[in-house]
Amino acid sequence: MAFEIFSPGREVRGVLFDMDGVVLDTEKLYARFWREAAEEQGFCMSYEQALGMRSLNNEAGQAQLERYFGTGVSRKRFRQIRIRRMDEYTEQYGVEAKPGIFELLTFLEERGIPKAITTSSPPERVEKYLKPLGLYDRFDRICSGHQVPKGKPEPDIYLYGAQCVGVESEHCIALEDSYTGILSASRAGCMPVMVPDLDQPDGKTRALLYGKADSLLDVIGMIGRRTE
Repeated sequence: MAFEIFSPGREVRGVLFDMDGVVLDTEKLYARFWREAAEEQGFCMSYEQALGMRSLNNEAGQAQLERYFGTGVSRKRFRQIRIRRMDEYTEQYGVEAKPGIFELLTFLEERGIPKAITTSSPPERVEKYLKPLGLYDRFDRICSGHQVPKGKPEPDIYLYGAQCVGVESEHCIALEDSYTGILSASRAGCMPVMVPDLDQPDGKTRALLYGKADSLLDVIGMIGRRTE
């Protein structure tokens, strides 16, 4: 099935987009370079552990690394290495847009539905990644976790994104690819929709979802159903 709806929804008046793994095909790079950052420091991080680092704020990320490797590890050091290695890669190869993003944005523009990026990434990285693809100016607002008191999985970024597009959070679909992001959107009162990237939703994730779409093209059908 192209999309599934798990719970009663509300009229869709706004759409909030996570960036990495939803708009951009970059989560595979984060997973790779989290693991390389661990290796550089003498740790062995599994692929599943790398996925567990997605979208976490500083406090949650530090706690996660301590669960993996014990006390004394530094998220700041891990992140410095991961950023350096990923920057070296993207400077050479760039990043790719996820299939269907341009079509979905056009659909939303035609319907007059406001849209925003709601990402954990810093604003300068958002601009660096989106501008070369012609995507930066396609969003009404760019909202970063660095602009709110607490990052994901806290609800701040989604509450801020809804405020920025002038729509109550309960009337915003939030497009995410990870449990951390889904939890953040759910806590904000949004309608969380998972567009799976590197993994499928498990039980605890599905319990929070309004729906699941196989691709961004399938989100068009889902939103059309809620706005007709």
